[in-house]
Amino acid sequence: MLGAFANAFRTPDLRRKLLFVLLIVAIFRLGSHIPAPGVHVANVQACFNDTKNSGIYGLINLFSGGALLQLTVFALGIMPYITASIILQLLVVVIPRLETLKKEGQAGQTKITQYTRYLTLALAILQGTGIVALARSGNLLQGCTRPLLYNQHVSTALIMVITLTAGTAVIMWLGELLTDRGIGNGMSILIFTQVVATFPAALWAVKQSKGWLVFGSVIVIGMVVIATVVFIEQAQRRIPVQYARRMVGRKMFGGSSTYIPLKVNQAGVIPVIFASSLLYLPAMAVQFNQNSNSAWVAWVSTYFVKGDHPIYMAAYFLLIIFFTYFYVAITFNPEEVADNMKKYGGFIPGIRAGKPTEEYLNYVLSRITLPGALYLGLIALIPLAALVLVKANQNFPFGGTSLLIMVGVALDTVKQIESQLQQRNYEGFLR
Repeated sequence: MLGAFANAFRTPDLRRKLLFVLLIVAIFRLGSHIPAPGVHVANVQACFNDTKNSGIYGLINLFSGGALLQLTVFALGIMPYITASIILQLLVVVIPRLETLKKEGQAGQTKITQYTRYLTLALAILQGTGIVALARSGNLLQGCTRPLLYNQHVSTALIMVITLTAGTAVIMWLGELLTDRGIGNGMSILIFTQVVATFPAALWAVKQSKGWLVFGSVIVIGMVVIATVVFIEQAQRRIPVQYARRMVGRKMFGGSSTYIPLKVNQAGVIPVIFASSLLYLPAMAVQFNQNSNSAWVAWVSTYFVKGDHPIYMAAYFLLIIFFTYFYVAITFNPEEVADNMKKYGGFIPGIRAGKPTEEYLNYVLSRITLPGALYLGLIALIPLAALVLVKANQNFPFGGTSLLIMVGVALDTVKQIESQLQQRNYEGFLR
C-alpha cells in the first residue's frame, strides 16, 4: 500500500492532483472553523460542549463537519447542494423540458448543472434564514440559555444569512475545482471530508463516557460493519448482453459481448438521507411549538424526537425501504435500456429483444433491490441501536449515513487513482 502511494506521488501530474486535493480540503476545513459575523463564539462553544449535538439538526450538522451548530462561515456545508441535486433528479423525471435537456448530452447536462446551482443558492438562503432565526431565539442548541449572538438587530441577521449563503457558493466552487483539477467527484470528496472530520471526536466521546471495554467493542463492531459495507457496495448482478454483427457499408460492426452491472445497493445513500430528512420534519414542528400543550406535540415529542423509541426505528426502517424502491425506479428505466439495446442490435442471451427484455430487467431489478433496501435499513439502524445499548448520542461513530459515505467515496476515489496508475503501467492500489 505504501509503495502504491509512493508510485502515485512519483508521477508528476498525479502528484499535482493529489496535492491540489489536499490544499482544497485544508481551505474547506479552515472555513468550517471561522465564525460568522455577529456570533458570540464563547457562548456558542460553551453551549455546543453542553449539548453535544443532541438537537434535531444532527444530519445537517454531520454534513457540515460540526460547523452548523458552531455557526461558522461554512455552517450550511454541502447539504443545500445535495438537496438541490436530489430535487433536480426527481424533476427530470416529471418535467419534459428537463428530460429533454438530459438527453441532449453535455450541453443539456451543463444547463441542468446551472439550474442546480441556482436552486442551491435559494435553498441556502432559506436554510440560512431558518438557522439564524433559531440562533436569535435561542432554540438552535437545545437547553442553552446563553445568547448565541452579540445583538438581535435585523442587520446582523441579514449579514449572517448573506455570509452563510456566500459560504455555500464558495463550497460549490471548491467542489467544481476539485472535479476539474483533482481526482474523482469534488462534491463527494468534500462530503467525505466533513463526515470524517466529526468521526474521531465522536469515537473518543464513547471512550470517555463508557470506558475502554465499550470503546474496544465499538471498534471491533465497526471494523466488521465496514467490511460488510465494502462487500455489499461492490456486489453487483451482471446481466450479459450480446451484440449481433451487422454490415454498415463495407465494414462489419458488432459481434461483441458486454454486461449491464446492477448493483445490490443501486440507490446509494440517498434513501437514508430522504428518510432522515422526512423524520426531522415532525421534530422541527415541535421545536417551533415548544410552548404548546396540544396532544400532537406531546405524541411527536414522545415517539419522533429521539431515535431510541421502537416506533421511530420502525418508521425509519420502512421509509428507507420505500425510498430505496422509489429512487431506483426513477433512476433506472428498464424500458429505455431495452429500447437502446434493441436499437443497437443488443440482446440478453435467451431473452427476446423489446418488451421481454424490459420485463426481465424489471424482474431482476425488483429482486436485487430488496436485499439492498434491507441492507440500507439495517446499516442506518446502527446508531439508533447504539442509543439503546450504550446510551450514545445520535452522532454515534460507525453510524449508517457516515459509514456509507466514507466507504463509498473512499472506494470511488481509490478506483479513480487506480485507473490513472494503470494508464502508466503501475501496479496501483487494488489487486
